[in-house]
Amino acid sequence: MNTIWNEPEADALNDTRDKATKIERETHKLEKRLCRETGKAIVQYNMIEDGDKVMVCMSGGKDSYTLLDILLKLKARAPIHFDLIAVNLDQKQPGFPEHVLPDYLKSTGVPFHIENEDTYSIVKRLIPEGKTTCSLCSRLRRGILYRVADELGATKIALGHHRDDILQTLLLNMFFGGKLKSMPPKLVSDDGKHVVIRPLALVAEKDAARWAQHRNFPIIPCNLCGSQENLQRKQVGEMLRDWEKRFPGRIDNMSNALQNVVPSHLLDGALYDFKNARATGIADDNGDKAFDAEEFTAPSLPLGHSGVQVIHMG
Repeated sequence: MNTIWNEPEADALNDTRDKATKIERETHKLEKRLCRETGKAIVQYNMIEDGDKVMVCMSGGKDSYTLLDILLKLKARAPIHFDLIAVNLDQKQPGFPEHVLPDYLKSTGVPFHIENEDTYSIVKRLIPEGKTTCSLCSRLRRGILYRVADELGATKIALGHHRDDILQTLLLNMFFGGKLKSMPPKLVSDDGKHVVIRPLALVAEKDAARWAQHRNFPIIPCNLCGSQENLQRKQVGEMLRDWEKRFPGRIDNMSNALQNVVPSHLLDGALYDFKNARATGIADDNGDKAFDAEEFTAPSLPLGHSGVQVIHMG
């Protein structure tokens, strides 16, 4: 029996197909962007080398899921060999769904290790009710993960912090700590024994969130311990999102600025020898033009859908 479509039904079917095609195309672009930005950070900062065993720290949040997923994709096409092992620290928080991560990790085929340590009871015993527990919890977690890295023979420890985390930390240190300091993409741990990397250092949070939604990761909420949210970080995060909404491209510029530091134009005498600065009579393109007004010009680009000029960096 033949089915006869009338025009409204045919139009609806075409609209559905067009929408599905557009979603598929956008998802493919998102995957390419995530792989490109992660790969760029890995190469730029020499995060992963041939023969490395990378311990990927899994919290159950969107960022660590995205980190592991993208690293698995890069591992399959990388010109070097490296191994991944996923690690989750079960801190025995009440209500923690301890089956979620093991079930997910089994489905990926990646080797994994679940470390069980009741840090929740320690934190609750030492921190007064109503106070933020994140600081002590982080210190305890760090020490445990360093030990686990030793036991597993991991040469690198990978964390899921992304570009927006890094910029939030920069502003928090400026506003509340009086330091020009952020999260480095690669560092040596405080005990001098481990190399910690942040492969998502150039990845936008919104891209990680979109990828997590697309992949339907089984997200575990981060408020199981009942700790108060870090209000300062929340406020700074909201400020950055508002800036990006009103001034597209500003967050990209801030991220680029962290990669283009000019010590002679800051105020830290430990980074630049201001005391012994002398006129040499030799022209220098990096010399200051003290009497010239600073000019910041944006490239001429097409207008976005709203009529606001959208500046794409990188």
